Amino acid sequence: MTRQPDTHIDALDSFEPRSRDATAIGAQAFARLLVLAEQRDSAQIVRVVQFIAATYNGQAVAFDLFDLRALDIEISDDMLRCLDALRRARADLHTLVPDGDARVRSVIDRWGLQWPDDG
Repeated sequence: MTRQPDTHIDALDSFEPRSRDATAIGAQAFARLLVLAEQRDSAQIVRVVQFIAATYNGQAVAFDLFDLRALDIEISDDMLRCLDALRRARADLHTLVPDGDARVRSVIDRWGLQWPDDG
């Protein structure tokens, strides 16, 4: 008798390496976006900062996905890589870069985004 594949088990087996890869790629993409937000100044960078803030706390800061159309391809591709990492839910993106928490908060403050009280 031939064993029927268990699609749930097969899906779980394929999830781990895909999740690990997406997380690594997303971490690199997030690091590039964070550097842009720290070092550059343009209308595109305002959208990058909004995206970074939304990945940090999506309830406090919204990001309009249609803004992806207004960005250079490389930037929007990095955002999509970050979204793929987020959907795999291995880690928050800011925890994957050196001093991520402080750097994200600094960028948010520098660009004057409205941030909820920590209280």
